[in-house]
Amino acid sequence: MNDFPRFPPGFVFGAATAAYQIEGAAREDGRGQSIWDTYSHTPGRVANGDTGDVACDHYHRYPEDVALLRDLGVGSYRFSVAWPRVVPDGSGPVNPKGLDFYSRLVDELLAAGVEPAVTLYHWDLPQALEDRGGWRVRETAERFAEYTAVVADHLGDRVPRWITLNEPWCSAFLGYSVGRHAPGAQEGRGALAAAHHLLVGHGLAVQALRAAGVREAGITLNLDHHLPATDSDADRAAVRADTLHNLVWTEPILAGRYPDTEEETWGELITDLDVRRDGDLELIAQPLDFLGVNYYRPIVVADAPHRESDPALRVATDNRYTEVPMPGVRRTAMGWPVAPGTLTDLLVDLKKQYGDALPPVHITENGSAEDDEAGPDGAVHDTDRVDYLRDHLTALRAAIDAGVDVRGYYVWSLLDNFEWAFGYAKRFGIVRVDYATQRRVPKDSYHWYRRMIAAQRA
Repeated sequence: MNDFPRFPPGFVFGAATAAYQIEGAAREDGRGQSIWDTYSHTPGRVANGDTGDVACDHYHRYPEDVALLRDLGVGSYRFSVAWPRVVPDGSGPVNPKGLDFYSRLVDELLAAGVEPAVTLYHWDLPQALEDRGGWRVRETAERFAEYTAVVADHLGDRVPRWITLNEPWCSAFLGYSVGRHAPGAQEGRGALAAAHHLLVGHGLAVQALRAAGVREAGITLNLDHHLPATDSDADRAAVRADTLHNLVWTEPILAGRYPDTEEETWGELITDLDVRRDGDLELIAQPLDFLGVNYYRPIVVADAPHRESDPALRVATDNRYTEVPMPGVRRTAMGWPVAPGTLTDLLVDLKKQYGDALPPVHITENGSAEDDEAGPDGAVHDTDRVDYLRDHLTALRAAIDAGVDVRGYYVWSLLDNFEWAFGYAKRFGIVRVDYATQRRVPKDSYHWYRRMIAAQRA
């Protein structure tokens, strides 16, 4: 249990959460409605009819949660600001009570010796903007920049690290293509337009952050390591999934270009796309201080020859491959294969692909959902999660040894929380939350992570 990987001096250890997943207080103090409020209250969308109305009640209990962070010994806490709590309608009047909540949270963190890291968008788009087209339209990117300026002007003097978007792949493709996330649309061109406007919003937000004088600006991508199911030419070609999951983001952001495989992947869905403007690539490719990478598991892909022939009915994720199980490995409660070495492979490949254009990397999420329960003594002995964290941190150390400039790691998540379409059925936290009582119980993984962090200073 104590065979801890060791990291270079100055390496940042942290924990991460997201606003809609933990805050609750969905209708308090002037907060507006988000697309996740709408989605979770729509019957059949979320497991068990769960919503984020109360979640972990972090809005009222944040001092207790900051105390957990202090005792954990992390150097940084990554949280997200809820856009509808600050600008309830997405544009227009600012809600001072919303800004005050985040100001109090930041001050509490600093008093506890924990550096705040802010994510500006973790999927909770104001519903008023979705009603006007959401990320399908450029206006949303422009409103996002305005909101960014408001938050940075209010918190920028105390928050050193800023993330524009969290996992835009999920926003664009789970939200607008397959409909498993808010707003629940199933579109082709709409999803690709959303992907582009998320990138534009990122570029505009970086400009706003620079104007506010923040120290570090970056973005978080959920990059996937793809493996062919077999050595067949067809399955190897199915690794075109890399365009959808990775290249659609990394090529514009890090290389200032669109993927050269996009027409092969999307056909006329992309060739007919009319949302791109001259100068957009230069805007998107703003210099970054770091790249956030969220990583959980590899994806094994196989050829799937069927494709919807009618472009009007084709979703952006209908690109002739399917995910298949990875044999011979443990799977988490999410059904995801546990293969830590693929984290090393992903980061090394990323460095080979982009070279000096790759900024320093922070692993902004990594963790596992497990079927852990409190025992008779109230403790949670989540051995599988401890093994997962140790093995992935060891893989991360291997990437550093291979020459990748990795400077931080944030465990997902500090707390069990509202896990999007899965509701409260999946638990990622290193702290167990009893949702009926809101009692927090640190799990064995919490205690292991605390010892691992302390060992770095020994």
